[in-house]
Amino acid sequence: MQNLPGRGAQFNTKNRFLKDEITREHVEGIDDWTITDIPTQYIEQEAKSIVNKVDSPDVGMLYSMNPYAGCEHGCIYCYARNAHEYWGYSAGLDFEQKIIVKKNAPQLLRKFLMHPKWEVVPISISGNTDCYQPAEQKYRLTRRLLEVCNEFNQPVALISKNGGMLRDKDLLKVMAKKNLVSILVTITSLDEKLRRVMEPRTTTAKQRLRLIKELSDEGVRMGVMLGPIIPGLNDHETQRILKSAKENGASFSAYTFIRLNGAVKLLFHDWLYKTFPDRADKVWHHIEDSHGGQVNDSRFGTRMRGEGNIAEMISQQYKKFKLLYGYTSDDWEFNTEEFKRPGEQGKLF
Repeated sequence: MQNLPGRGAQFNTKNRFLKDEITREHVEGIDDWTITDIPTQYIEQEAKSIVNKVDSPDVGMLYSMNPYAGCEHGCIYCYARNAHEYWGYSAGLDFEQKIIVKKNAPQLLRKFLMHPKWEVVPISISGNTDCYQPAEQKYRLTRRLLEVCNEFNQPVALISKNGGMLRDKDLLKVMAKKNLVSILVTITSLDEKLRRVMEPRTTTAKQRLRLIKELSDEGVRMGVMLGPIIPGLNDHETQRILKSAKENGASFSAYTFIRLNGAVKLLFHDWLYKTFPDRADKVWHHIEDSHGGQVNDSRFGTRMRGEGNIAEMISQQYKKFKLLYGYTSDDWEFNTEEFKRPGEQGKLF
């Protein structure tokens, strides 16, 4: 079967919420069937809300907001793929090609922050899909969300793997001076060959290290996210990634272990056996061994860390190199004391 260049998924998985779907199957039975890439489609919508309460106790955030649904980056392992089914699309190619743009996100955030019952805690931008994916270059929704947060002195956490964040360096620098922003940059591999097939439309690791350096030089608190760590593919890179990020100004770090819930299991399996047939069995069985014989896990506390010998070895390596390169816990805290609504003088106690 012909591979689609620049895409992670190579087909659309079934949407579990839809009874009837149109599918194309058995390509080998049709002589003149060629597969061509479909241009990315931006679907503009007026959302009803933008800030979501996060009930999961193991993700390190209380509230999140995502200006885009779906993600053109095409990372084959992305857990957010399953959420695209709620919109009536597939977690496969649809997730990468049909990007929902919440055009009124900044207005919704302003309305949310104006509510008198809002008790200030940090809000994470990109709890699901990447807020600096290619759509941001056109729509600038993340920029406008940050402008609203800066106006209100609302603290935010950011996570991205896209060098486009540097477009907002001026604003992030201002927010950093007030301790209003903390950023994690995801680096899954320093191997460009692996990056290109696993995360086809993302920026290079070199560009991500540059992102960490340029923003940390401006006083922005920068960290590195190793996620996901996949045994047999990128687990041997933990030391190099932590070392390189530290040398470029990262001061804190985090990691997640691969889990393949829902349709991501089918997509990753297809990708793995087509892309790395020589080691696919080994990688797949390592993932199974780390999730009690399955490749998926929804249990809080273990789902993003795994369990068993392989997961424990990865955890120990991560802790060792985190300590070796000086990623020690610090007393840095978000500033929640200066939040103010337009017309107010600030928080009064």
